[in-house]
Amino acid sequence: MVVAIAITIAQVGRFGTDSATIPNGAIQAPAALVSLALGIAWVLTLRAFHTLDRRVVGSGSQEYSRIVTACLSVFGVLAMLDLLFRLNIARGFLALALPIGTFGLLVSRWAWRKRLSQQRAQATNLEHVLVVGEPKSAIPLMERLIDNPSLGYRVVGMCLPTQSGRRAAITVRDEDVRVFGDFDDVCRSVVDAGATTVAVTSAEALGHHAMQSLSWDLEGLDVDMVVSPGVVDIAGPRMMLRPVAGLPMLHIDKPRYEGANRFRKAFVDRVGSAVLLLMISPLLAILAAAIKIDSPGPVFYRATRVGLNNEPFEMWKFRSMVQNADSLKENLRSLNEGSGVLFKMRDDPRVTRVGAFIRRYSLDELPQLFNVLGGTMSLVGPRPPLPDEVDRYDGRVARRMLVKPGMTGLWQVSGRSDLSWEESVRLDLSYVENWSIMQDALILWRTVRAVFAKDGAY
Repeated sequence: MVVAIAITIAQVGRFGTDSATIPNGAIQAPAALVSLALGIAWVLTLRAFHTLDRRVVGSGSQEYSRIVTACLSVFGVLAMLDLLFRLNIARGFLALALPIGTFGLLVSRWAWRKRLSQQRAQATNLEHVLVVGEPKSAIPLMERLIDNPSLGYRVVGMCLPTQSGRRAAITVRDEDVRVFGDFDDVCRSVVDAGATTVAVTSAEALGHHAMQSLSWDLEGLDVDMVVSPGVVDIAGPRMMLRPVAGLPMLHIDKPRYEGANRFRKAFVDRVGSAVLLLMISPLLAILAAAIKIDSPGPVFYRATRVGLNNEPFEMWKFRSMVQNADSLKENLRSLNEGSGVLFKMRDDPRVTRVGAFIRRYSLDELPQLFNVLGGTMSLVGPRPPLPDEVDRYDGRVARRMLVKPGMTGLWQVSGRSDLSWEESVRLDLSYVENWSIMQDALILWRTVRAVFAKDGAY
């Protein structure tokens, strides 16, 4: 439907309302026929790129990436055919159809994803998962699935090794997960539990032959089988499955911080920050005047933060606290509500009246666009840490410093200050390990909603 609407708009926009029979191209084909051929090719290309694969629909950025790739591919091939065979299809027609259709497809998928998330929150349209594995590997997976119902998986039971299979249930996140049996009872347990997916977390415990037999046995039950590789927070683009001597080997690429990826990210940062600064310059002037009138002190607050490769820099923010706020921090240390090494208070007495408003909507962070324009920050990245925080980082947490800190990030759109220290670190590390342009675009989109929802902002 979206493709049909986009092509119709392009046809009417280029040829007018009575355009069905107007010739288009060197072969003088009616515009309606050219539009029909383009529509069929476009839909078939979307199918060829598996944009409706249920394994990518509803979560992550891969669904959107496939849509964009499919749209660019069909128009790229059309452009080459037009050049080779001198079809001379009206360029205005194609110039309208591509952006309108691509944007429409992305928005429609976002809308369907929102509806799917609402259905999942109401316990509908869920995959019922039977977990097969030892407790030490099965419990972390079940905790992730229980903590994130929007992923669409509901744990309905588990099968344990023979020596542990006699247990009636295992408590995970205050929920009792029924144990249906041991590894020999998986097929019967699938039927008893009403499972639609079998998740194997201990492939080494089952053995190669048992895994093969299990996949054969599940064929007749119309059940999906997934195998947990034992790695966490590694995105799909970094993983490639390759058969070696009959064994599936999972290749995990190194994180890509250099080269073309870094250049593209820097280009988007500089151009994006410059455009945003021009657009919001009147708002910046109004906020600066309000801060100056509300309380004595400078308009801007410059704080030392640690950036790429542990290099310190001055981060710009609108001042939201009284002028001597830093000197009062130690007196409030006992009232700290933050987690880990973070200092946070919901009702911080140092915050001014205007400061409370601009912090609620994250307007105090808008001057960080100057940092992005200057190259010390990025539009999207990990949270910029304080020097004393970095001094207490261990080797794992220090990987946050391999990319530039960002104005927004996974931490910003996933709860902000309401998150635990461990969860905020996990999100930052996940971003560092897997960042991509499409993921940045999704985070920027989600940031708008997070700001207006005011979740975790204080």
